[in-house]
Amino acid sequence: MKAESKAQQKAAGAALSAKRGETKVGDLKGASKDMYDSMSEDELEEMASTDHDDLPETKD
Repeated sequence: MKAESKAQQKAAGAALSAKRGETKVGDLKGASKDMYDSMSEDELEEMASTDHDDLPETKD
């Protein structure tokens, strides 16, 4: 699944960092916490690696 906005990509990156143990899970908020709980590391990696040049800041 590809990210649909820069905000979604950023949240996926934060959740991925927590999944890998690079940041604390307790530091996650909002969408990144939901993503951490509901998505696998592979799904998060795919979403976080989406090319963001043509993405809107937020999803409508």
